Amino acid sequence: MVTDKLWRTLSAFNRSTRRWEPVPLKNSQSQVTQRLSLTSRNIDTCTQELSLISWNIDAFSSRPVSRAKLILGHTLDGPKFPDIIFLQEVTPIVRASLLDDARDVPFATMTLLSSARFASGLDSQKGGDGIEGGETFMLGRVSRVTLPSKYRRDALCVDIVPPTAPGTVFRLINVHLDSLGDTLHYRAQQVEILANVLREPGCSGGIIAGDFNAISPEDDGLVDKNELVDAWVTLRGRADPDGDTWSVGVERRDGLGPGRLDKVAMMGLKAMEMDILRPGPIEVPRPGEKPVEIPWSNHCGVRCTFTI
Repeated sequence: MVTDKLWRTLSAFNRSTRRWEPVPLKNSQSQVTQRLSLTSRNIDTCTQELSLISWNIDAFSSRPVSRAKLILGHTLDGPKFPDIIFLQEVTPIVRASLLDDARDVPFATMTLLSSARFASGLDSQKGGDGIEGGETFMLGRVSRVTLPSKYRRDALCVDIVPPTAPGTVFRLINVHLDSLGDTLHYRAQQVEILANVLREPGCSGGIIAGDFNAISPEDDGLVDKNELVDAWVTLRGRADPDGDTWSVGVERRDGLGPGRLDKVAMMGLKAMEMDILRPGPIEVPRPGEKPVEIPWSNHCGVRCTFTI
């Protein structure tokens, strides 16, 4: 099966201009691994720990920009600062508020990476980047993987190279699979394609995280069917009642109850810890009426710590 990929440009935050700017990855993957091979000779071979937070920030409820800022502030100001942030349902107006750069799409996925843990090929040529200390991962190519989809969904993929294994590439894949019950066949194809992306030659595995829209019993088997590891099931088991991430504490008119729609699946990695992040409330004004409170999102966030 041939996977279609649309190559994308990495952007980095420029502290001088206070803006996000494109960073061309001039180093090829072979050059990246060769440089890391030279700088890692004195690094002891050991596991590297990374933390990820994934959150569907809800594109359709009121006050999207304010809600997105509260969610991002909650993830960044918490006691456990994440190395990786996956966001889903990021509208152009929300993206503009975060990156000052809107695109003509209904909504999309967004991946944010800590500059303390990740460096581009150009960054590696600068001093003080921490690579020699064995803490910084090198960033490889960035792409969007085209998926069969009723809703034009894709997957945002970032290649990373651990400092202690310079010849090894892992992939971080941010997903928002097709919604609703009539698209199960699409979700089945999407998970299979993404699992195969982690098995491509030159890739040693990685992580697929985000909104899996797992609303049916059949969805629960897709991760196992494609020989991926469900981090929550591994750490907490399938019966843990605290695993629901969608429609928690909300009465819905369609009768659908809470569900574990958001997941972290992995290959070649080890899950160490996982938590559910509950959204806080935000007030929505109503002309001529009392304001109401709604959650930051109809989804909870998921936080997972894993080792490479």
